[in-house]
Amino acid sequence: MEQFLAFPLEQIPYVAATLIIALTVHEFAHAYTAYKFGDETAKKQGRLTLNPIQHLDPVGTILIFIAGFGWARPVPVNRFFFKNPKLAGITVSVAGPLSNLVLTVIGFALLYGLASAGLANSLPEFIPEFLEMFIRLNLILFVFNLLPLPPLDGYRIIEDLAPRQLRAKMTQFETYGSLIFIILVITPLGDYTIQPVFNIFFPVIFNGLDQFFYQLFL
Repeated sequence: MEQFLAFPLEQIPYVAATLIIALTVHEFAHAYTAYKFGDETAKKQGRLTLNPIQHLDPVGTILIFIAGFGWARPVPVNRFFFKNPKLAGITVSVAGPLSNLVLTVIGFALLYGLASAGLANSLPEFIPEFLEMFIRLNLILFVFNLLPLPPLDGYRIIEDLAPRQLRAKMTQFETYGSLIFIILVITPLGDYTIQPVFNIFFPVIFNGLDQFFYQLFL
């Protein structure tokens, strides 16, 4: 069975718990930010909640364990209700990935806080193991969602920054762009496109936070 999974079998509980938290907070951040800017669409559809059932997509969640990538249910956003559509659109898009970065920081703080208090060796082994998985997966979600490819948040940000005429063309491109994105993810082409981005940004952010909290707590 393990050969069909993207993660070692013993890590599945940590991955599942992390993704339930990470994806739920990510989508809630989108919904809450849109609501604060005047769009109640997500709230009316029951998405302004931290209840994972409202945010997790069954197929997208299962694919994460099998293929190593997946998705949650996108939060509906209606730009018509924004007083400043460009600012609101960018902020709503940024809110999701930023929430995963915040969770990454919280994970580091808990991990080093426990070590600083001398509790790391006395706690059950699964706690630091879970925190390490929690940190890595949330940071992956942060970097991944900022990629400038549809339907990711990074593409939405660029879309909102683009001039109106270009934005209209980008909207027409989304269907094909999403197909290209899936091809990049499930084929070796991703090793030459998506993976290099991770190889640059993930270590920089991870090592930076690691050194910061090491200096802060130890």
